[in-house]
Amino acid sequence: MPLATARVVTTRPARYIKQLVSHMGRKATTTLTPDGRGVITLTAGSCSLTPTPDRLELTATAVDAESLAGVQDVITRHLVRFATQEELTVEWTAAIDGGELEAVHPVVGEYLLGHHTPADGILGELAAATREATAGAAHMQVSSDEGALLTMLTRLTGARFAVEVGVFTGYSTLCIARGLAAGGRLLACDVSEEWTAIGRPHWERAGVADRIDLRIAPALDTLRALDTEPVIDIAFIDADKHNYPAYYEEIVRRLRPGGLVVLDNVFLGGRVLDPAYQEEHHLAMRGLNELITLDERVDSVMLPVRDGVTIARRR
Repeated sequence: MPLATARVVTTRPARYIKQLVSHMGRKATTTLTPDGRGVITLTAGSCSLTPTPDRLELTATAVDAESLAGVQDVITRHLVRFATQEELTVEWTAAIDGGELEAVHPVVGEYLLGHHTPADGILGELAAATREATAGAAHMQVSSDEGALLTMLTRLTGARFAVEVGVFTGYSTLCIARGLAAGGRLLACDVSEEWTAIGRPHWERAGVADRIDLRIAPALDTLRALDTEPVIDIAFIDADKHNYPAYYEEIVRRLRPGGLVVLDNVFLGGRVLDPAYQEEHHLAMRGLNELITLDERVDSVMLPVRDGVTIARRR
């Protein structure tokens, strides 16, 4: 259970962060962002430090409970040592597993679902058909608020050429297709004839089937067969997670300036935040999240929408 947090009441959070980053930079890897947030990476794990007007917020992570305790001890000792003008109390929460995190509390999630432009009858019927046909796999379908976001982003970019990697039963496909400009096309990539067939009748009823070019083949093959010119206006990635870095690279190099790539499930149920999770898809997503942050080709923002959504805009 290698995640823990602490909220330290103080009117000097920025000062303590600077002191910790400066002092510990001699024995650890440290960073200090322009907005005053610090990160200290030790051999055992890491700790992020965020200033607010009346407190210092700490988040410690490590690969196991023993290492986490070591990180907490080092940060606590140094922080208390620097507090010469006040007495600080550093009380860490009980360690938790990243897989137990809720990006959106159920109450908040329900409120969000009730406060966006409602899904129409066709989308509602497709969602119902998905639940009936796929049972436990139905969670792979985007929620109605995320679908509304995809339609809005597609319209805002004036997209005429969109790409989707991972169709499932076609709910997100329908949302993107509806947002396309007149004459626009959506290249939809998937490997399942069975699941994509669930969406086809609904695309027809919505009047967008002629905008959708469904390719049943490995998505990387389809993407690599595209012209290398930057012609993609918007892309949505929601497929096998270990291939996300490859999908991202093939798409970004073909994005037009101002084009968007939207990536779903960047939290992996909270497991990306927890370094104890070391399977291939955890490492791939964790590495991609860091890569996008540093990618000079794009400007990006990560949103706590459902299971985490990243939006990156080509410069």
